[in-house]
Amino acid sequence: VQLQASGGGLVQTGGSLRLACAASGGTFSRYAMGWFRQAPGKEREFVAGINWDGGSTYYSDSVKGRFTIYRDNPKNTVYLQVNSLKSEDTAVYYCAAAGTQFTNARFMRFMTPEAGSWGQGTQVTVSS
Repeated sequence: VQLQASGGGLVQTGGSLRLACAASGGTFSRYAMGWFRQAPGKEREFVAGINWDGGSTYYSDSVKGRFTIYRDNPKNTVYLQVNSLKSEDTAVYYCAAAGTQFTNARFMRFMTPEAGSWGQGTQVTVSS
């Protein structure tokens, strides 16, 4: 699966963005998907995950209640709606597809850069 992330940008504190990740080259609807982020000088961290059918979602504690992950399988796209942005949300955001079909998305938080498929990242910068 090839992934292309988009939608990042510069936004003020409290603002919103919608990130999108378009998939191609595989059966998108069979894969759990996730969003991760990496801030300067920090390790990549899990943000959100969603099951192959969109039935279950999982979030890191730092974004729960502010971010929403959802998917449109006919459009082969997964989204991350990011609201109430804070300066600490500034990072490059990456989407990822699980390496195995029908993986439970609760395990996406353990995904390593060597596993599955990754998009190229989209920059989100939150200014105060």
